[in-house]
Amino acid sequence: MIGVSALLQMQLLTAQNLTTNTGAPVGDNQNSKTVGNNGSVLLEDIHLIEKLAAFDRERIPERVVHARGTGAYGEFTAAADMSAYTKASFLAAAGKKTPVFVRFSTVVHSSGSPETLRDPRGFAVKFYTDQGNYDLVGNNLPVFFIRDAIKFPDMVHAFKPSPVYNKQDPDRVFDFFANIPEATHMLTRLYSDYGTPANYREMNGSGVHAFKWINAQGQVVYVKYSWKSLQGERNLNAAQAAEIQSKDFQHATVDLYTHIKEGKFPSWELYVQILKPEQLSTLDFNPLDATKIWPESIAKPMLVGKMTLNRIPGNFFEEVEQSAFSPGTLVPGIEPSEDKLLQGRLFSYFDTQRYRIGSNFQYLPVNAPQVAVVSHNQDGAFSNRGKNSEVNYQPSVKENKPDQDAYDYSKKELPAGTVITQARIDKPDNFTQAGDFYRSLSETEKKNLIANLAGDLAQVTNKDVVRTMVGYFYMADADYGKRLADALKLSREEVERTFMKQK
Repeated sequence: MIGVSALLQMQLLTAQNLTTNTGAPVGDNQNSKTVGNNGSVLLEDIHLIEKLAAFDRERIPERVVHARGTGAYGEFTAAADMSAYTKASFLAAAGKKTPVFVRFSTVVHSSGSPETLRDPRGFAVKFYTDQGNYDLVGNNLPVFFIRDAIKFPDMVHAFKPSPVYNKQDPDRVFDFFANIPEATHMLTRLYSDYGTPANYREMNGSGVHAFKWINAQGQVVYVKYSWKSLQGERNLNAAQAAEIQSKDFQHATVDLYTHIKEGKFPSWELYVQILKPEQLSTLDFNPLDATKIWPESIAKPMLVGKMTLNRIPGNFFEEVEQSAFSPGTLVPGIEPSEDKLLQGRLFSYFDTQRYRIGSNFQYLPVNAPQVAVVSHNQDGAFSNRGKNSEVNYQPSVKENKPDQDAYDYSKKELPAGTVITQARIDKPDNFTQAGDFYRSLSETEKKNLIANLAGDLAQVTNKDVVRTMVGYFYMADADYGKRLADALKLSREEVERTFMKQK
């Protein structure tokens, strides 16, 4: 027998006549009901009212960050058996395949903004595993501006348009970052050509945060993820970005979808770096700090698998705009680390989606796991769980019990002498890695970085803020600071005074 949903699909495919949302035929979709040919429109024209009401509600709240994005479906194939490190089943055997959905995005700018703007790029992957969904939510750049989630709303407010003039303004941005020396590393990367990837296919990705992998024996390691584009990595300088934007402000979406349509499926390899818990305290920086990378000399990347994107969504709104990601969407064998920025995101991302899409956002097809969901959560707007048991509580002798082995948090212990505090992390080291990255750039890339930074800093009206920012970059690398000071026509004495103050 044909199932009800399959029958409905068949009817939809063969139906030609327009209907209302309740399935009734629409007789006339071109003319409203009126009193005579030239009279007033009647409230009883239910089709008109329904059509206008639906149109008025076509938009859901825009994402505060990552509003401009695109998505595609694909497949992840594990490269090796990683069960020595994690009991996550999708990584338990070489060759094991897992469906995925990926959303690429810009971060700060609005949903209709050009894809050529200088901005981090979001790189979010939803794995539909046989243990439920796992979201690996990251960016193209491997670090972030801040290390504590309490600063995140303020940072985004500084990046967003002024509440008075409704204009994005470097004056506001650097007024904030002049007080955040930890951002020096990320700003250096963002203002280099890596801040404007050529497109989504030719950019790498990073999980940014450290996570924990736990194996079946309860052994813990810390990991960082990175995606390597098999198309190669390519960026744009300011002139190239401006030229592309003048011709097509949505070039990255067009590029991705065109290649998939033509069967040129883009692929990425997923790598993981691993540190044992006892290694964390031996490093000269805090490895759980989101403003830091793990140098390969400390933790060599290990190939985990390969992802290929091969299908375009059928409906952008339903499958891309309503897609929802959170670093708290985890499976057994993967847990968050103590990274303070990550800890805040575990709450904020879920809370955002409940506000933006509704309490049942996880039941929308693009977000729903491809395994059975057994939960006593119920009701709410647009609930479609289909649960027909009278048992909506636990414990119960009649229904399922939690799997104690999946998440055995009862064994977790806090270190002896742990106290509650509000303080910066140990070993902040705000500048070393920024200098390392600067020195890794080619001469052309250094010139582009200085030009990009100087272009925005020249718009800052408070010269104390400018001198402070130059001081930060000087502390990362003396040549870096000197070139920037020269570009901004700051004297050596001004730079040195700022440098000494910051030191």
